[in-house]
Amino acid sequence: MPTYEYECEDCGHVFEKFQGMSDDPLKDCPECSGGVRRIIHGGAGLVFKGGGFYITDSRKRGSASSGNGKDSPPCKGAGESGCESCPAANN
Repeated sequence: MPTYEYECEDCGHVFEKFQGMSDDPLKDCPECSGGVRRIIHGGAGLVFKGGGFYITDSRKRGSASSGNGKDSPPCKGAGESGCESCPAANN
């Protein structure tokens, strides 16, 4: 069951109420019995922390996806010697 936040339109009192989703919204302030409105929040944002998430993070080294069939990491395009798939190394 979610927690809803309400604000009194008369006295400005802000309070939370633990209610079921099918329950009717509250109408009266517990402090002054004035009218209340339910405050709608945008929710929490999604935050990724760390170095990044890449498709290669879950693969093992030397798998068929590396393209060179060896147990070395794939070439980063820097023209490393011995890289069969890098055009800069084959010049």
